[in-house]
Amino acid sequence: MIRLALRLTLSGGREAATRLLVIATAVALGVGMLLATLAGMNAVDAQNQRYGWLNTAAVPASPDPSADRLWWMIREDFHRGRSIGRVEVGSSGPDAPVPPGIPRLPAPGEFYVSPALADLLRATPAAELGDRFPGREVGTIGQAALPSPDSLLIVIGRTPADLERLGAQRVSQIMTTSPSDCRSGCYVGINRDGMVLVLSVVAAALLFPVLVFIGTATRLAAARREQRFAAMRLLGATPRQITVISAVESTVAAAAGTLAGFGVFLAVRPGLAVIPFTGERFFTADLSLTLADVLLVAVGIPLGAVVASWLALRRVQISPLGVSRRVTPKPPRAWRLVPLVVGVAELTYFVGRRPPTTNGQLTAYLSGFLLILVGLLLAGPWLTMVSARLLAARAGRPATLIAARRLSDNPRAGFRSVSGLIVALFVTSVATGTITTYIANRGEPPTDSVAATSLSKWFRPEDGPPPTAAQIPAALATVPGVRSVTLVHRNPDPHGWQGVITCAELDRLQVYGSCPPGARVASVTDDLVGMRAFDLTNDTYVWEAADLDLADIDRQPILSVVVDTTDRAAFERARTMLVDAFPTGRFPASTAEWASSSARAFTQFQQLANVVTLASLPIAGCSLAMSVAGGLSDRRRPFSLLRLTGVRLRTLRRVVALETVAPLLLVAAVAIAMGFLAAHLFLRAQLGYPLLAPGPSYYLLVAGGLLASLGIVASTLPLLGRVTGPESARNE
Repeated sequence: MIRLALRLTLSGGREAATRLLVIATAVALGVGMLLATLAGMNAVDAQNQRYGWLNTAAVPASPDPSADRLWWMIREDFHRGRSIGRVEVGSSGPDAPVPPGIPRLPAPGEFYVSPALADLLRATPAAELGDRFPGREVGTIGQAALPSPDSLLIVIGRTPADLERLGAQRVSQIMTTSPSDCRSGCYVGINRDGMVLVLSVVAAALLFPVLVFIGTATRLAAARREQRFAAMRLLGATPRQITVISAVESTVAAAAGTLAGFGVFLAVRPGLAVIPFTGERFFTADLSLTLADVLLVAVGIPLGAVVASWLALRRVQISPLGVSRRVTPKPPRAWRLVPLVVGVAELTYFVGRRPPTTNGQLTAYLSGFLLILVGLLLAGPWLTMVSARLLAARAGRPATLIAARRLSDNPRAGFRSVSGLIVALFVTSVATGTITTYIANRGEPPTDSVAATSLSKWFRPEDGPPPTAAQIPAALATVPGVRSVTLVHRNPDPHGWQGVITCAELDRLQVYGSCPPGARVASVTDDLVGMRAFDLTNDTYVWEAADLDLADIDRQPILSVVVDTTDRAAFERARTMLVDAFPTGRFPASTAEWASSSARAFTQFQQLANVVTLASLPIAGCSLAMSVAGGLSDRRRPFSLLRLTGVRLRTLRRVVALETVAPLLLVAAVAIAMGFLAAHLFLRAQLGYPLLAPGPSYYLLVAGGLLASLGIVASTLPLLGRVTGPESARNE
């Protein structure tokens, strides 16, 4: 039977070859996406392993007093919005541990840099960047210590006395603490569990349209296949033999598709490496597969195809005459709405009850999103049936009545052809609504706002005595492009903002807000922008008055020095001067730079959502076209008989179009509405924000996808005239 099955599969004519090619193509896409997701998870692990050494200070030093120690200090610097990891080390003995990626510890006055930072140093004037790093470059940091090809890292050698004065720690070994395992004190890295959860959702969102595509491909000419298998049953073939033939057909297609899927993955792997899923792109070698991954996909996909083929042919196994005895399937029941309602109820429950931990929040919200998505898929046939019945009750034309009755009789088939669009539209609506609202409330300020053009150096009590006015570099005010240098003093009133400044100074600056009428001293944030970055525009923001005499302001410790600039070159020159003048504590930065990490992360999630949409829509469109074409092939005899009885071809085309367009528009409306509802509930629960309307790009993307889908439906309608001629009614 296996030989017969292979002959039927490989030599069954154009129809069999087309079906084999389509199924193999669908499987190849699914396998390629699955492998890309598995490789992405492995890449996150690999990247975190190389982040680990930067978290050395998060682990206590060895209690052995005889061990040579390493003075260790790591801080974050910035250049034009990009983060620079600055590691300063010093040795207390010849056997002090050496960080990975460098052959030895740099001596005082030496430093090693990552290749990306070396290129940046060569392309940037020294006054804007290079002068911050004492000494000379003696080498580059190897790949073993670089999380990403774009990582900006520098390892600077200093004397133990300098490092002790700067507040460095003593460590006995270079640790490899993964950020996923670090509970506190980690410098950089990501939580693997959270990223894997996000990638898993992305994988599911990408794989579902592919699974629909595969299912649609296996149903291509399903009626003709079932008739062929039923004829074999009438000739004496046993159900087991039919199962073997079907399994061989599915296994051949799945095996070919699986092999091609590995080729698809290898072809797209270099392109995947440049996508910054974690904030930085991967090395291509990081996107690797384990032996378990390869075996899981290579064995699991063909095995799944065999099971799917057995389920698809269960009617033929029951009775060889069952194919010709068609009955109306049982209508879907209202219980299908239960997961959808439960998912909405779960997200609603957490409004005002936000889980206290990150993992708890991820579990609560993502499980709610998945429940809603599964609920949409389950409720789709029921919603299609209800809408079809309403359409039939109000039908004014024969085409509308026929299409509505067919959808009402078999809503699962009508919904199945457009179900691939649900994931793309739901995921895009959730991501766009959430990210648009977040960035509008807490995202990175515009590059021309005072929050982005003002640089502040904050002097914390733990960094030592605050500086005096004489210690502030006088050359700051002479840098071309610097508009003002302002000192913010500490506010002695514990009930006001942390800083104070004279109203005369605020009036002179005209960019940091203003005082209330009659006030002489204002209570301000530590850097004049801070928490008010999104309210403060020129002089429209009014600060609170401070109960402090003018004569007492200069007696208060300096809290921060704030430099307002007109361009990025002046900004970086001022930063370099402040770094050199005050090397302790946090390095100076703008509010925009401190906010950029979260805004950048959400922008990356938006990119993932766009990837889901752009990948899902073409696949869903292919499924839609195949479903319509397959339906025409399976129904060409009934349509031919209708044409012989006088029904116009134009009417039949309207029937086919309505059968597809009605569930398509219904799916789009419900998926978009539920996506925005889920986003609104998440924002209220997690951040307390109401949902804001997305920008025009979202509507253009959705409209373009729907118009493309309608175009695909229209492109299949000319087939109707060719497959429903009189010869179809005569020969069938």
